Amino acid sequence: MAIGAPLNSPDATDAPQGGYGDKVLAVEPGGNEAIPVEARHGAPRGLFWTWTAPNLEFATIFVGVISILYFGLSFWQAVAAMAIGNLLGAAAHFLLSAEGPLHGVPQMVLGRLAFGYRGNILPATFMAVMCGVGWFATNSVSGAFALSTLFGITPLLGLVIIVVAQTAFAFFGHNLVQRFERIAAPVLAVIFVVGAVIIFGKSHVSAPSADGGFAIGGFLLTMGAAFGYTAGWTPYAADYTRYLPPTVSKVKTGLFASSGLFLSCTFLMVVGAASVTIGDPVSDNPTEAFTANLPSLVADLTLLAIAVGAVAANAINVYSGSMAFLAMGFRLPVGLQRALVTVFFGVVGFLVAWWALADAAASYEAFLLLVAYWIGPWLGVVFADRLLRREPPTLALLYDTRYANWGGVAAFVLGLLASVLLFCNQERFVGYVVRAIPELGDIGAFVGFALAFGLYLILARGRVAQSQQSRS
Repeated sequence: MAIGAPLNSPDATDAPQGGYGDKVLAVEPGGNEAIPVEARHGAPRGLFWTWTAPNLEFATIFVGVISILYFGLSFWQAVAAMAIGNLLGAAAHFLLSAEGPLHGVPQMVLGRLAFGYRGNILPATFMAVMCGVGWFATNSVSGAFALSTLFGITPLLGLVIIVVAQTAFAFFGHNLVQRFERIAAPVLAVIFVVGAVIIFGKSHVSAPSADGGFAIGGFLLTMGAAFGYTAGWTPYAADYTRYLPPTVSKVKTGLFASSGLFLSCTFLMVVGAASVTIGDPVSDNPTEAFTANLPSLVADLTLLAIAVGAVAANAINVYSGSMAFLAMGFRLPVGLQRALVTVFFGVVGFLVAWWALADAAASYEAFLLLVAYWIGPWLGVVFADRLLRREPPTLALLYDTRYANWGGVAAFVLGLLASVLLFCNQERFVGYVVRAIPELGDIGAFVGFALAFGLYLILARGRVAQSQQSRS
């Protein structure tokens, strides 16, 4: 029985989501089980707000800031690089989101097709640590600084407030997270649009780049950083479409999800780039530096929006981080497994963010590219598997602990290692090809995608065919 009819699987039948429905103030039961058809609800249009709200925050703005301040581009060069990176990330998000209603399982459970049950632990670990904890800490720090500037409190107290709020939303689960994003997105959008109008009125977007010309290295670094930010959401994609009825339009599902992602990311990244052209930063506090050019009332509202945006982003980060953790195969009490893991990630994320308060901006560029390094080959393997797989998989295959696909693991690891060793461009390590050709910037993520995609077609073709022949 194909995954589109999950009720016939024992994994789905035992799932406790039957009484969850569209309740909002209720803890989502269970963990990474398939969602039964009678528990499906919602419409694709809600995904636009789901993927708009978490990007209306300072981490998005800062991508635009570093494109000019660190990578040396002019404003219009930065806009082009960020738009291309965001478009590539949104295209991947479109394809993965569109599959959620058919399969009814989290994205990392679906990833078992390409990696096998045990092999999938590797990318699930990358996601849980780098996205669930890394992004959680990054966004929490920006929210903490915003509250510190707004209310005159210590950054640590601001961090506690932010972490408690976002962990609470993620603890309750899917429906409350979706509702919060839907309410927050329009409010955040209005505040940031007002701020953007003022910033563009003061900016000097026609100013030349740092060296007065076009630096392909800086362009590719910016494109890679933007891709790392936007594509960083792709391992979460099906987590927020799996509750939709299997009969909804795949095109609409993918389009609403990807358009919310692309528009919000590109808008605020461009605003961040424009803010740098006004003048030198007036503070080491990045949120204070950004709002310094705004009138007092608008600055205060923007700081509040940055804090709320951090909560919106991290409600999704910690929720999907917990789903990835469960996809590793850990056994916990069924009714509360996702909620318990959410609290664990909230505590760990808080500790990492506390440590990062001392130097909030120093590692952001490196972190974005690190995310892109593993996302690129992961997407390459996943999309190659989709290309080879002609039939929908069975639920039994996804939850079969004996199912292995080591060709997918090999393609991922080889693509990741080769792309980093040859094309990485970090402060601590520069790839061997980039050392010889510095103008390449950092194209590690894109090389990793191509290598992993091609290797999977070679190494896993037979395994995919075998798994389809054994469908029941």
